Amino acid sequence: MPFPEIRLRRLRRTESLRALVRETTLNPGDLIYPLFICPGEGVRNPISSMPGVFNLSVDQAVREAEEAASLGIGGLLLFGLPDSKDEQASGAWDDNGIVQRALRALKQSPSAKKLVMMADVCLCEYTSHGHCGVVLKSEDNYEIDNDPSLELLARTGASLARAGADIVAPSDMMDGRVAAIRRALDADGNTNTPILSYASKFASAFYGPFREAADSAPQFGDRRSYQMDGANLREAMREIELDLVEGADMILMKPAMPYLDVVHAARERFGVPMGAYQVSGEYSMLHAAFEKGWLERDRAMLESLIGIRRAGADFIVTYFAKDAAKIL
Repeated sequence: MPFPEIRLRRLRRTESLRALVRETTLNPGDLIYPLFICPGEGVRNPISSMPGVFNLSVDQAVREAEEAASLGIGGLLLFGLPDSKDEQASGAWDDNGIVQRALRALKQSPSAKKLVMMADVCLCEYTSHGHCGVVLKSEDNYEIDNDPSLELLARTGASLARAGADIVAPSDMMDGRVAAIRRALDADGNTNTPILSYASKFASAFYGPFREAADSAPQFGDRRSYQMDGANLREAMREIELDLVEGADMILMKPAMPYLDVVHAARERFGVPMGAYQVSGEYSMLHAAFEKGWLERDRAMLESLIGIRRAGADFIVTYFAKDAAKIL
């Protein structure tokens, strides 16, 4: 029956009615909070392009994690800023590396250890050149050498699992990295450690503030030869399928907002747990609008997160995790 018999506004009249028929929900447990771990003690260095986000020494990271746990947040995603860098990214797979030390400390905290500890597996923060793999350079050119990079990524994943990571999350976009990490985990006796693959990570302009936070900008060239072309939806589905065949247990889409169609397409096609990463540029862009008074902070923040959930993400990696959890 048409209007006036059918009136869809009947179910929008009150907050109770709207809540009753709400199709998509957002809870603190759906949120994953990224932390950037740096050397030192008592360090809490603000990141200029990301208001409210800090480089944290291990002791400060434990405090931050305890607050996140008290808010009901689902987990953490850990990134590291090492003491030193080299061409082999040795700080990434050192059993006494910065993230490894943080994981052991977090597991000692009764409240923090309740969080799911995800550890990013990549080399860019640890290499002197800032790329996510081994670099072959000639006088006129350079190439990211895929297969030798796999050994370093596998060592990194195994080391992080030994240190206590509940989930290892390769973000490098080398071909074959999931299978290499799976073999290393299994050989180390960590057959129960899941792999969360950044299965479709696009070469995006929205990563800019992250590179300040993680000190991971490439010293030359760019990452377009290994991160995905933002124009390619079908290729993203192939990347995801291959990672699942190699042994990925979960997938992560990155960035979120400019690629919600990819998130939705993956949700329709694959029946595995799936997250999306609301990346630094998305966060900083919204904060800039908040500071100008152009957007209502709490409503816009939650709306951005609900949109990612509605597209199909089971969980969201977001720098808004604490602020959103306080409202929720």
